[in-house]
Amino acid sequence: MAKETGLAWSALSIDDSGGTLRDIRNDITNFEFASPRAVQDVTGVDKSAMERLLLLADMSMSLNGVFNDASNASHDVFKTVPSTSVAREFTLTVSGQTLGTTPLCTLLPTDYALTRAADGSLTWQVPLVLANGAVPTWTSA
Repeated sequence: MAKETGLAWSALSIDDSGGTLRDIRNDITNFEFASPRAVQDVTGVDKSAMERLLLLADMSMSLNGVFNDASNASHDVFKTVPSTSVAREFTLTVSGQTLGTTPLCTLLPTDYALTRAADGSLTWQVPLVLANGAVPTWTSA
């Protein structure tokens, strides 16, 4: 596999509260995600270096974008975050590598924060956390 840039993601979609997967790549300016594992220290007093066990997997994501209230755009996806408790399916795909479809991971959005900056720009940020206990797994297309 070759080194690549993060340009031109082929999928960055997330469910609206009704369960319809929406492609909101055009509204997203930047994002980050992590899939850490918990670690347990099991070092005995007979050791001179650390011993650890891997524990539960997790995932978090933070999406940042430009406000867009057109039909099926990002505002339609996130406007119900304050009023519903709906886990969201998601799909991230770059260079034929997909995260989020198999196994079906779902994420809970925990905020829909809008910012009107001094320059007049209107942007949003949505943090999301793993909801259903499925291990985040990358698959090749």
